[in-house]
Amino acid sequence: MSLNDDQKRELLKLARASIQAGLTTGHPLRVDLQQCDPALTAKRASFVTLERGGQLRGCIGMLEAVRPLVQDIAENAFAAAFRDPRFPPLSAAEYTDLDVHVSVLSPAESVRFVSEQDLIAQLQPGVDGLILQEGYRRGTFLPSVWEQLPDPRQFLRHLKQKAGLPADYWSETLKIFRYRTEMFS
Repeated sequence: MSLNDDQKRELLKLARASIQAGLTTGHPLRVDLQQCDPALTAKRASFVTLERGGQLRGCIGMLEAVRPLVQDIAENAFAAAFRDPRFPPLSAAEYTDLDVHVSVLSPAESVRFVSEQDLIAQLQPGVDGLILQEGYRRGTFLPSVWEQLPDPRQFLRHLKQKAGLPADYWSETLKIFRYRTEMFS
């Protein structure tokens, strides 16, 4: 499902409003689904990425669609601002120069491969978001991460490390899922 420009603007406005609500109330914005565009109340997964001065300031999201998109974005925007364990909670002074990016995910699909070489050959830099899963370990990179890691081999090595595995790890039980995003800011 592709979003039109008005819907994208509405979702960005919602993300900012939820962060603003967090600054004033300590809670994410409550979304009234009855007042929303019906297309934005479908269950969809999203990530909200915050940057200041081109530097990451928070990124939180869901890999699976478990709640209406508007609610997912409101919750993820709040969490990216105040609950990302890599950063202290956002301050009011930081809000004014905050860049907000929203990524709406397609459903993830399993990637079939016979070897690490085969997997690497199937990757589409700049297009694929990946979920790597090995037992209870799991990590994901949004397609935007290709900007920092354009080489498929390096992309995969870093994703393994993000999932808590050695960069050179390989196993027959490793699972990879691919998704696409519609990103806007």
